[in-house]
Amino acid sequence: MTPPLDARLRVRFAPSPTGALHVGGARTALFNWLLARRHGGKFILRVEDTDRERSTPDSVRVILDGLRWLGLDWDEGPYFQSERAALYASLLDDLLARGKAYRCFCPEARLETLRETARRRSVPYVYDGRCRGLSQAEAARRAEAGEPHVLRFKVEGEAVTSFDDLVGGPRRFENALLGDFVLRRTDGWPVYHLTVVVDDHEMGITHVLRGDDHLSNTPRQLLIFDAMGWVPPLYGHIPLIQGPDRTRLSKRHGATSLLEFAREGFLPEAMFNYLALLGWSLDAETEILSREELIAAFSLERLNRSAAIFDPTKLEWMNGLYMRRLPLDELARRARAHCLQTGVPEAELEEPRFMSLVALEAERSRTLGQMRRNLAYFFTETVDAYEPKGVEKHFAADGVGRTLQQVRWVLAETEPWTADRLEAGLRGLAEAEGVAFGGIVHPLRLALTGRTASPGIFDVILGLGRQRCLKRIDGAVGWIEARRAALKSTP
Repeated sequence: MTPPLDARLRVRFAPSPTGALHVGGARTALFNWLLARRHGGKFILRVEDTDRERSTPDSVRVILDGLRWLGLDWDEGPYFQSERAALYASLLDDLLARGKAYRCFCPEARLETLRETARRRSVPYVYDGRCRGLSQAEAARRAEAGEPHVLRFKVEGEAVTSFDDLVGGPRRFENALLGDFVLRRTDGWPVYHLTVVVDDHEMGITHVLRGDDHLSNTPRQLLIFDAMGWVPPLYGHIPLIQGPDRTRLSKRHGATSLLEFAREGFLPEAMFNYLALLGWSLDAETEILSREELIAAFSLERLNRSAAIFDPTKLEWMNGLYMRRLPLDELARRARAHCLQTGVPEAELEEPRFMSLVALEAERSRTLGQMRRNLAYFFTETVDAYEPKGVEKHFAADGVGRTLQQVRWVLAETEPWTADRLEAGLRGLAEAEGVAFGGIVHPLRLALTGRTASPGIFDVILGLGRQRCLKRIDGAVGWIEARRAALKSTP
């Protein structure tokens, strides 16, 4: 019987808490969530934490925080495999009693020799079944004596395991190439193949969408389902995400943990949209889709068989588009929260000044992190450094210190403190000195911001306020004089 695509549908996301939630895992969770929401089914969260050495509570927290940030709520769970050990043990005992599994006492040194032989011959490693012929009585005796051993599943070597992949179509595996695989380690803990089958059955999972790095696991899991007399879910294996150079996605491509994207100031709705297009598409043109539109349109038939390309530049473009679509007050609210999280003093973020600053960078910034960095000079009392190219171009000319002192006088005396009055005063100064207006603006911009590029100079002046402007001009004049004195004293 084919599992239904209706409210009876049950999917799961089952991360291993040995690290952060990365792009690939987030996409897997998203696709399963979309499938459940599209058909009114259930999205189950299961934490596969049987790797006791590497699983940590911090990793669990980071994974859950990442899912919450992306807006992926779960209907059941999180379930923890580490709390289900008794269930796994009883089912392993059942497989052993029915002759579907057997104890293997081969030492690791012997197994490594078999692996090395396979490597030299360039053939897949397959356990040779040495302990398969032990009688149950002898195996039980050796186990009771405390001899280390694993539990292996008996694979019928002459058969073939096949299934129809929801993404890749028909799949076929020769059992002889699988070998008798391990179900339980020497420490008594079950391995992934056993736990995932038990949990998928017990939790009523109907569909499994996962990366195609799990494809080789599927025939083994199907064999366990068959041995237990259970109906397996339908499997779909999605091609892994690649970097722009068509190699497996890694940190060098800009891929990092999901929460790092949050800390950089990406919007969750933009990341949601972008991840949905990594292996799925509505059509050849549509790229911007709301959460509701994605739920309504998502289907298994539109999953791609080719690898998706993670493009950080495109993600930034999409995020910038989402930022520009936000009302200014909402963008300012999010930018303020981001600034607070990254150490900007709260006193610098008071309204209405902060909203006016956000408006200056709303069109130029693609992430909240970029916006914060672009606005950074507004949040400090002084300028710590000047761009070297700006120094050579705008601070090296004779008389620039005197010009800035005259600008300071204009700013100190201008009333009322408005853009029109400031512009009139500075243009009057340029005319009186017989210099181009840019000859005043460019050194002033560098003095006030430390940069050669910024929003309009009067937006900068008003955003900084009179006292900070005067202080920064004083600092720039002092810096220019000290630099000139140092150059003169150099032999």
